[in-house]
Amino acid sequence: MKLFDTYPRSHPPLPERWQAIYEETYKASRDGGTFLYRLTQSLEAWMHRKVSSAGCPESKILEIGAGTLNHIDYEPNAISYDIIEPFRELYLNRKELCRVGQIFDDIDRVPLFTEYGKILSVAVLEHISNLPGVVARAGLLLNKGGVFCAGIPSEGGFLWGLGWRATVGVVARLKLGLNYGDLMRHEHLSTAPEIIAVVRYFFKQVEVSRFPLPFHHLSLYSCIRASDPIEDRCRGFLHDRSP
Repeated sequence: MKLFDTYPRSHPPLPERWQAIYEETYKASRDGGTFLYRLTQSLEAWMHRKVSSAGCPESKILEIGAGTLNHIDYEPNAISYDIIEPFRELYLNRKELCRVGQIFDDIDRVPLFTEYGKILSVAVLEHISNLPGVVARAGLLLNKGGVFCAGIPSEGGFLWGLGWRATVGVVARLKLGLNYGDLMRHEHLSTAPEIIAVVRYFFKQVEVSRFPLPFHHLSLYSCIRASDPIEDRCRGFLHDRSP
């Protein structure tokens, strides 16, 4: 698959002025620190609801990129809840931490003998530099009948691009004198169609839903639900790319 030759991808460097406020900006976006970020979170709730509705509610769950643990409340019936999150500062002192079992800083550290009924992510896959490797390993960590479910922005689509340019893009330009596009290019390494293509390669059953309209260019967010991983492909890819 030629798409795989473009991975791993590197994050373009941020201009110095963005670097100075990067962590503050990220935390504000996750905590809903401004009206626009609160509006964004209300729209992102669609992804959380779609992801939580996939698979068995009483599953052993692994969340990829748990961040500030803002999804865990959407999974109240989980048997156990493990997370992958390299940035401890995001989840430390969160009240939801008491529900978390094991914490990993990379999916490669999750033992392959561990099995999950549901592996999920929300607004994460577009950030991952080694996307095919992560999806392949997720396929091997699912138990029989398990589901891989990911909410993602409809990156590369018309409505998504218009949405951020007309909101946070304008604010960043007027208040900070910064180009929000520089931050988006640094953060989002894969488009929605690329992510879907990667998931389709490793899973036999893949369903895609979108919000607010069921078209890539007229949607803000997409949700991917995948099951029945092709284990030979998953193992073969990871073996071929191992150092």
